[in-house]
Amino acid sequence: MSDSEQYAMENVDAGASETIPMEAGQIKKGGYIMIKGKPCKVLNISVSKTGKHGHAKCNFTATDIFTGKKLEDMVPSTHGTTVPIVKRSEWEIIDIGEEGELTLMDEGGNQKTDVNLPSYPET
Repeated sequence: MSDSEQYAMENVDAGASETIPMEAGQIKKGGYIMIKGKPCKVLNISVSKTGKHGHAKCNFTATDIFTGKKLEDMVPSTHGTTVPIVKRSEWEIIDIGEEGELTLMDEGGNQKTDVNLPSYPET
């Protein structure tokens, strides 16, 4: 038996790192962009005129979709950058357990019970 037949390899992916390449000049306000490895929603784009090197630059101001932190990036408009694939879904809270575990339900009636309430330090 060869080495490739001995091991069953499976690829499992949470989908969190899926990105696609896109030219910086094609990204619009309200769209998404990866800045410093973090998925961000674009708040504002300002485009500078072409300079002595011949490229207009796009200055992106965006917020991290998970933390809300404001980030900025400057990319030449004709150069490529990465854009995250964002899938948004809404869940309704059905129950909150004694230990802070949530029971959630989506529009299709599917339930999820692996989410806990965030804990905050008591002051």
